[in-house]
Amino acid sequence: MSAPRAAVPGPDSESVPVRGRGMELELELGSSTQTSHRLLAYSDALLSIIATVMILPVAHTKIHPDQKLGESVQQLLLAKIAVYLMTFLIVTVAWAAHVRLFQVIELIDDVLALLNLACMMIITFLPYTFSLMASFPEVPFGIFLFSVCAVVIGLIQAVIVAYGFYHPHLLNQQIQVSENQNFYKRHILKIILRGPILCFLAAICSFFFIPLSYVLLGLVIVFPHLTRFITWCKTKIVGRRDEEEEHHSLETFTFYLSEPLSKERVEGFSDGVYAIVATLLILDICEDNVPDPREVEEKFHGSLLEALSEYGPNYLAYFGSFVTIGLLWFVHHSLFLYVTKATRLMGLLNILSLAFIGGLPLAYQLTSEFAEKSHNEIEAIQVSCVITFFASIFQFAIWTTALLHERETLHPFARYGGKEHAFMFAKLALYPCVSLGVFFLTCLLSEFSTAIFHLMQIVIPFAFLALRIFVRIALTVLRSVMSLSRRKVVLLEEEEACLSPTEPLS
Repeated sequence: MSAPRAAVPGPDSESVPVRGRGMELELELGSSTQTSHRLLAYSDALLSIIATVMILPVAHTKIHPDQKLGESVQQLLLAKIAVYLMTFLIVTVAWAAHVRLFQVIELIDDVLALLNLACMMIITFLPYTFSLMASFPEVPFGIFLFSVCAVVIGLIQAVIVAYGFYHPHLLNQQIQVSENQNFYKRHILKIILRGPILCFLAAICSFFFIPLSYVLLGLVIVFPHLTRFITWCKTKIVGRRDEEEEHHSLETFTFYLSEPLSKERVEGFSDGVYAIVATLLILDICEDNVPDPREVEEKFHGSLLEALSEYGPNYLAYFGSFVTIGLLWFVHHSLFLYVTKATRLMGLLNILSLAFIGGLPLAYQLTSEFAEKSHNEIEAIQVSCVITFFASIFQFAIWTTALLHERETLHPFARYGGKEHAFMFAKLALYPCVSLGVFFLTCLLSEFSTAIFHLMQIVIPFAFLALRIFVRIALTVLRSVMSLSRRKVVLLEEEEACLSPTEPLS
């Protein structure tokens, strides 16, 4: 066997320090130690799938044709939607903890890879526990099982932390050279174990008072931000202590809203959610819109095309829903193309947007189920508009948040005054404005609600294609108006300057 050749230094040898350091460490520490890139990509894909399929029990809720959708929303869907949002956000909390955890642990070995797989196995079981919670909201076992799974996930992550600090060569460079590794270890474990402790209390309370269990699970989502707010208030009142200064120094595992996140992992997780939501639509088509061979033979005399024509509204709803998902992904892609650094607040807004993106299969089910003109169809269209509005308005909020710290978070082209600023504003504002407009039009012109909704789905792709032209025309007109107003001001100033002080202005 030939020995590995020594690296030959060259002019570009210093341009790839991270990759070079990773390869050197793998050679020094042996083949059992690897970089974590592929493990993180696999974990992001799996977590995005699990978070998205939580919508299936909600989307597949059966609504009887003789029952009004408003009553169904109140009796069946509302509780399921609330539980879906809560469980989706809890899964994203686990994903965020995973992101921060592997910002601390940069290298992995076989033990860490297997521990991560164990964590992913428990996470994949969460949709089943959610189905039990959604189908039997008054039975404690569903919420107990969900809480126990969340506790086990947290404990496995704590074991990963302990193992990483026991083998410090796996940690990032900042912590490796630090003299306070024990402080970092305690700090990270304290943050990781907050959620499992609340879930453990929720599991106990589920057998005594179920609403309290849901409150405790909700605290898992808001507790980090609540503690940060309380700490901020204490700092403003009594000042910052030395211990808090020490906490502030660890920027890779805190809950500061300005803390940077891994932009690549945010994009990877988001792409996974968009891809799975788009895939769920065709699964519903394959399951519900394939005619029975016996029915084709008896009712349609063997004509498959005639049998498929009955599913026309379903196909139209599918293509419309796919176009909506695809264009929202396109807007998301365009936005993060100009984002140079994602903060925790931007990540939180992105997660809220993805939660509503995950609700689009429900919108598809509702709009495809009520093919005939009815009050149910109007309400189904309005629900679709609401879901689309919130999915897109949170994207707009990400950009607005980035503008507040544009020097750190945005490319110069997308900043205020940049050549892409107006175009990005128009692109991000299109879906919120159109979905809100269609919602109110269906309220005023209920007889034409279907035509208005389908017209929106047809027009929006062409609007995106022509958007840059419209923006350029609007900017040209605006500049012309502003230049004319400036000329008038200059002429008035010149006329006033020409008048002598003794001449009357009348």
